[in-house]
Amino acid sequence: MSLNIEFDYKSFIDKLTHQPGVYRMYNANDDVIYVGKAKNLNKRVSSYFKAKHDNSKTQSLVGHIAKMDVTVVSSETEAFILENNFIKKYRPRYNILLKDDKSYPFIFISDHQHPKISMHRGPQKQKGEYFGPYPSAWAVKESLRSFQKIFPIRQCEDAYYRARTRPCLQYQMQRCSAPCVAGHISDVEYNEQVLMAKLFLKGKDQQVIDTMVKQMEKASMELRFEHAARLRDQIGALRKVQEQQWVSGAQEEMDVFGFAYKHGGACIQVMFVRDGKLLGSKSFFPKIPSVLGIDDALQSFILQFYLAGNKTIPKQIILPQKLPEQEEVAEALSQHAKYKVKFYSGARDSKRRYLELANKNAENGLVSQQTQQKSMFARYKDLESVIDRDEPIQRMECFDISHTSGQQTVASCVVFNRDGPLKSDYRRYNIDGITGGDDYAAMAQVLARRYKYTQQDEDKIPDIVFIDGGKGQLGQAEAHFEKWPFEKKPLLIGVAKGTSRKAGLETLIMAGSHETIPMNADQPGLHLIQHIRDESHRFAIAGHRNRRQKIKTTSTIESIPGVGAKRRQALLKYMGGLQGLKKASQEEIQKVPGISVQMAEIIYDHLHS
Repeated sequence: MSLNIEFDYKSFIDKLTHQPGVYRMYNANDDVIYVGKAKNLNKRVSSYFKAKHDNSKTQSLVGHIAKMDVTVVSSETEAFILENNFIKKYRPRYNILLKDDKSYPFIFISDHQHPKISMHRGPQKQKGEYFGPYPSAWAVKESLRSFQKIFPIRQCEDAYYRARTRPCLQYQMQRCSAPCVAGHISDVEYNEQVLMAKLFLKGKDQQVIDTMVKQMEKASMELRFEHAARLRDQIGALRKVQEQQWVSGAQEEMDVFGFAYKHGGACIQVMFVRDGKLLGSKSFFPKIPSVLGIDDALQSFILQFYLAGNKTIPKQIILPQKLPEQEEVAEALSQHAKYKVKFYSGARDSKRRYLELANKNAENGLVSQQTQQKSMFARYKDLESVIDRDEPIQRMECFDISHTSGQQTVASCVVFNRDGPLKSDYRRYNIDGITGGDDYAAMAQVLARRYKYTQQDEDKIPDIVFIDGGKGQLGQAEAHFEKWPFEKKPLLIGVAKGTSRKAGLETLIMAGSHETIPMNADQPGLHLIQHIRDESHRFAIAGHRNRRQKIKTTSTIESIPGVGAKRRQALLKYMGGLQGLKKASQEEIQKVPGISVQMAEIIYDHLHS
């Protein structure tokens, strides 16, 4: 094999150590294109430059190497961790990249006199108990919603809880026992409910039900029929939740990985099992570079999954196949977690049931994903045909404006690539300094901020820019791009709503000629345009609502004389928000740290004038 590269690999290898470490490969533009780790750096790097490669894709990778550097470490475990950090930092094109590096949410029960139950994400620094992880915030919220009907434990913020002088609406709906107000529930009764909730979250459902049955019988014997009826309802709700646990077993804590690979695509399914219950699962669709083998890709994914972000590493991890360096990876995760982590492949009994389920879900997820990609490909092909474009469309952006009577104007920019929405590139822009309700000026401002003449990443210049609006909004885009200094210039298309504003009746207007593009309501290309337009509309409205709510919360107290940012923050925090502050008496306001008697009087008079 003749290597068409300028990199003097022979001199580099001659000086290379035989110790463990991490190597980085750079292209001619000085971009890191691949990061790898090795037990023996000299031996591993030399393997890339042998005369023949079994994998032609590896040969392609080698052909792009302009230079290399290495970092020597003291152990292979350190090499795993450093490799993961470099992949996260440089995001090389030939490495498998985990897009989801966030931590997963937990259910948290605090360590207060009257503990609260809530969702928690991030470092577990607060005193209390954590249960999870759950696959999504939605799963936690659904669980908390069910908990309100079973265990009347408070879910309110501490500031709101401290400021209460009478029970809130949650008490009236029988979803909280009102520990904030004396006389509604004793500390002993409340702590019993908290204990039951903890036992239930630990998987001891039957123990909780048996305890409640005994309490119900005792209450009935003592003629406390109202209390017995409440316990009866709790038991019924618990049994209903028990029936919804469609997978259960004796395993206390483990993650199960399913894996499917077909037609160059992969799906990895992760199932979270805690305290004998399946808390949920999540699908990942990593792009596996051709230079990586399937086993290497799974190993790289697992390392990134646990070492990136703030994820809990379970003591047992079930795998669909053995990893190339399974013992070393287990040791790296054990050191990171500070306890023993064990891998199981070829699992038995209940572990096998979970593994089969994970693999089946991975296969179904991959089929669904690839079907969706085919549909997306068909939509792009149809759009390319309609606009007579010879080259494939790689990137599209769409803009929309949202406001209420010209106030709190927000512009959105959403981005689509060949796979669909590219949410990491979405952006919102707060529009200021224009006449309220002037959508043309708002569009001109967002385009000027998004596409600057002086600095622009040419790789991210879109092929098409869609403007949600008619000729007026499109004219703002035409004016901005009239003096565009870069060689690549996007095609501008206006998307005007029909007279009835129904889907399928949109008018597509081409920039320059202002000719309309005829498209049938059932055309895949139109469906793609509707998708990106609807997504930009949704994103703009969400941003506008957030901005409007923020203004609504702060504007009332911003005008109070003598109340600056710190006092505003203290008032809102202590009173549980603006509504709590408005309902508070003058005596309650003066209890806020930093608020004197005179200041409390000024604040009270201002809010009630």
